[in-house]
Amino acid sequence: KYAELIENEYLKVLGHSLNWDNLQTYTEKMQWEKIYDKNPMKTVLADKYRVREWIENKIGNDYLIPLIGVWDSFDDIDFNSLPDQFVLKTNHGTGTNLIVKDKEKLNIKRTKRMFDDWMKIDYAFTNSLQLHYRKIPRKIIAEKYLETDLGELQDYKFLCFDGKPYFCWVDLGRFSKHTRTVFNMKWELQPWTQATYGIASHEIPKPKNFDKMVEIATILSKGFSHVRVDLYNVDGKIYFGEMTFTNGSGLDPIVPEKYDKVLGDYWKLPIDQERKK
Repeated sequence: KYAELIENEYLKVLGHSLNWDNLQTYTEKMQWEKIYDKNPMKTVLADKYRVREWIENKIGNDYLIPLIGVWDSFDDIDFNSLPDQFVLKTNHGTGTNLIVKDKEKLNIKRTKRMFDDWMKIDYAFTNSLQLHYRKIPRKIIAEKYLETDLGELQDYKFLCFDGKPYFCWVDLGRFSKHTRTVFNMKWELQPWTQATYGIASHEIPKPKNFDKMVEIATILSKGFSHVRVDLYNVDGKIYFGEMTFTNGSGLDPIVPEKYDKVLGDYWKLPIDQERKK
């Protein structure tokens, strides 16, 4: 049932059929991951609240964005106790973040409607069967607001295979002209990107402590055939962002398309290992 749904969605979005017996590309292998990789740790680590304890045990709480509060529902939040600036988010989905730069300007009623809607959504079924989101106990969390001299957080996303980071892309202009610029571990610009984001027109400097970021991504990705480890770097201070197992749900095209196969070659699915025996 799930396989058929995914086949239809993949064909509709990316324009070609899935052959489950011969998965070659990154986006194809992501479809297998979504329904056949049942590692329960994916649910824990995709949970933006529970992942914090795991991160603390792995690399220490110095890399965690300070937590201000956690609640089971919006009505439990005492906004009087919150600072003037913070980030409010749900723990069980994607894109459910609200950046509050001035609490006085926050429309509480509108924000409640938005979070009440978000809390009802089962993200396992909203973006083509990302099933590991299904069992996340839903909460709302508030974290410290962070920014850099550029006025926004630079998001460094490490694409890791079998515990080794191979690529890092930098998301910029998320609320204006969103670009996604990809580098290898030598900080050499790569000729591909994801979806329609495009590559930044200006040079993006390599972070001074990039080697430390690579080290962290290596530690956190160990034990997974594929995961994207997201980190922030605020004036040299590294923070953990999130662990993403189904990047773009495997439905964001890799551009140019030939690099979909290049990325797929890095990803050794368990079924690939079985074939070699």
